[in-house]
Amino acid sequence: MNGLTKHIMLSKLRKISAKEITEYAKKYHISITEDQARLISSHLKSSSYDPTNAEDRAQMLRKLAQITDIKTAKACQQLFYKLIKEFGVEDYFK
Repeated sequence: MNGLTKHIMLSKLRKISAKEITEYAKKYHISITEDQARLISSHLKSSSYDPTNAEDRAQMLRKLAQITDIKTAKACQQLFYKLIKEFGVEDYFK
């Protein structure tokens, strides 16, 4: 992944608001409460995850399952893989 693309992606991850999370959840039919969205947003802002790193992705999903539940975390994981395939960026996330 080129440096600029990765920087933009990481910047978005660290700046995502609870409102944006709620909007994405509704758009993709994933059940997340406003309180959960606030916790997720707060956690992402204070973390240093790199979603292109498999270990970091696994940690992110474990934390998401703690904040929400395992069903929601699995739905998000499936959506993540669907979107990276849809956008043709699978090679960046190995």
